[in-house]
Amino acid sequence: MYLLEHDAKQLLARHNIPAPQGCLITQPAEVTALPAGPWVVKGQITAGGRGKAGLIKKADNAADVVARAKDIIGKTAKGRTVNAVRVEQQVHDASEAYIAMMLDPAAAGVRIIMAAQGGMEIESLPRDALQTASAAPDVAALTATAEKLAASFPGAAGKALAEAGRAIAAAFLAEEALLIEINPLFVKADGSWLAGDAKFVTDDSALPRQPAQRALLADVCSAYVETTLKDAHGCDYVVVDPGGEIALLTTGAGLSMMLIDEMRGAGLKPYNFLDIRTGGLRGETKRLVNVLNWMREGRNVKVLLINIFAGITELGEFSRLLVSALKAVPEFRVPVVARLVGNGMESARAVLAEAGITLHNDLDAALAEVRRHLQTANPGDAT
Repeated sequence: MYLLEHDAKQLLARHNIPAPQGCLITQPAEVTALPAGPWVVKGQITAGGRGKAGLIKKADNAADVVARAKDIIGKTAKGRTVNAVRVEQQVHDASEAYIAMMLDPAAAGVRIIMAAQGGMEIESLPRDALQTASAAPDVAALTATAEKLAASFPGAAGKALAEAGRAIAAAFLAEEALLIEINPLFVKADGSWLAGDAKFVTDDSALPRQPAQRALLADVCSAYVETTLKDAHGCDYVVVDPGGEIALLTTGAGLSMMLIDEMRGAGLKPYNFLDIRTGGLRGETKRLVNVLNWMREGRNVKVLLINIFAGITELGEFSRLLVSALKAVPEFRVPVVARLVGNGMESARAVLAEAGITLHNDLDAALAEVRRHLQTANPGDAT
């Protein structure tokens, strides 16, 4: 779960990671109680590059805050719509540094990255301006590595990075994070510091062990639709292109992403990513019905492609559940193309044939049928 900046700072505050005082505003009319100004008004989306997208603006008085909030709320950047702004105190007389911790699967540990410079141009820093190393995923090892890296930076920056490293290490492990990035890390002359911005990515699989994250998800579920769906329904579903033409009912996260990449490379427009576990489908259609209802929200969806590799689930049973689910969602009236591989192929073929659906074993053949349906729906399109 990629947290909004405001939520990230609220969660990190539990681990003694300070940030400028701020509040969340969803309606400009709510601008009543603000921390002491002047302020920065920051659009809240789960994506980086907000400054370059015009979603971060300064405000000198309350009227400016209202005007900036009205200007930012409702804007779209990187496919995400701003529904709220965080209004926080501007920070003066501070330099900017950078610190991040992220999972490092190759090293079976956590990678730490530090720099004495931070801000919007962090990616353009030369390699020798960064200090990085991996450490074992325990507080002592992470703290020791962070302190060693910080020691290469002189003065206030080194002191701040060492202290921030200790705090972030504890938060990273306690929250079972995938990434915590503070950019910029505001550094005062005395070595004190504040998290100017915070990118915080949590592990959805850890939610049952993380009551604070679950509470956050319950409070602002509209901001984390995909995680809410996964938590409630046990499958990963993400709209990858609101204007996509092909809804995907698929299994396997890696295979599903490869399918999306292959389709895009071929000029096709997938609507969604889905990883639905076939082992959890046996004997019930509720999950399939939910998925079909989500897919029918796609305004341009013209065909449903099913790509299933079944190990646990017998494909004949899956096909019967699929046909029942399609009947339960009559509003979703688009051609269905099925490519199935696994146990029970002949039974599946018979079930689908009775429903008027051809079963393909070969992906190219399935995509060829998808193209034919799209050509019918878009007669002027040569795709």
